[in-house]
This record gives sequence, structure tokens and C-alpha cells, in this order.
Amino acid sequence: QVQLVESGGGLVQAGGSLKLSCVTTGNTFSASPMGWYRQAPGKQRELVARISVGGSTNYADSVKGRFTVSRDNAKNTVYLQMNSLEPEDTAVYYCNAVPPNINWGQGTRVTVSS
Repeated sequence: QVQLVESGGGLVQAGGSLKLSCVTTGNTFSASPMGWYRQAPGKQRELVARISVGGSTNYADSVKGRFTVSRDNAKNTVYLQMNSLEPEDTAVYYCNAVPPNINWGQGTRVTVSS
């Protein structure tokens, strides 16, 4: 069974940076577009960054220019570098395929203080 394990979240001041990691167990990673999603309190989960199998990237307008998604197929890992963090980025961050087709992991919590 494929599993997703996210890590790297934490508490950071506005303007700071964090790098999230997501390790995928299973052998489908290299064949799947992957994405980072987030769910803020009281809001629906949203896709914020997507990376294709070949490495092309897309971002939600709210994070464009501040977040960078990357992947290492040899390590079955996808990353999210988050710079210039804002309080509005506070959320639980998850990775999954795009569209999501794997059981959701626990996510990693990011809290940005003003």
C-alpha cells in the first residue's frame, strides 16, 4: 500500500522560510504528477503547487514567486521550499498525486506568526 509521509513543518515568523519533504513508499511515484496541498483552519483543502513527471511546475497565485516545488524520483521524495512566509500560509500541508489518488498522510503543520 502506498503511503505518504510529510515532514518539515513548524513555527516560523512572517518573512521566514521552511522546506517541506514528502516521502512516498511504493513504486508509482516516478510515474505520477505530484502536488502539495494545504488546509487552513475552517477552509477546504487546496492545491498550491504541482510538479509533473518531467519537472514542469505550476503554482497557485497565492504562493507564486514564494514557493518552489521539486522532486527527486530516485528518492521517491517531493519537496516544497517556502520563502517569504505570510500568516495566511498557516495550514496543514499535505502531498499527494495530482489528482489525489493515494490515501492522505498525516500532513505537516506550518504556523506563521505575524
